[in-house]
Amino acid sequence: VQLQASGGGLVQAGGSLTLSCAASGSTVSNYGWFRQAPGKEREFVAAVTWSGRSLYYADSVKGRFTISRDNAKNTVRLQMTTLKPEDTAVYYCAAGRRGTYYSGRDYYTPGRYDYWGQGTQVTVSS
Repeated sequence: VQLQASGGGLVQAGGSLTLSCAASGSTVSNYGWFRQAPGKEREFVAAVTWSGRSLYYADSVKGRFTISRDNAKNTVRLQMTTLKPEDTAVYYCAAGRRGTYYSGRDYYTPGRYDYWGQGTQVTVSS
């Protein structure tokens, strides 16, 4: 499975961006978005289950970011609004192998995802 992320860029604080990620090669189970700022560890941003019915968000992005998926197209999207300078990072989409069961903290844990995209830069200027 390959994941291809797109949609990053430069935006002013308060602005919006939408990231997309397309999976090719096979269907996947859960999708997640993570980000990594310079000098910091990769951190969880959002996740969505295979059905799309359960969504998970980091506290820092709740109410501002929305994750969604389209299983017919094998894609996941992260809509980001009211962006802040502290949202500046490289954003990575990730996915679990088809049929993998997740519970609790699994959604928030990078090591529980089997496939990773190449990352897309998001820069928010103040």
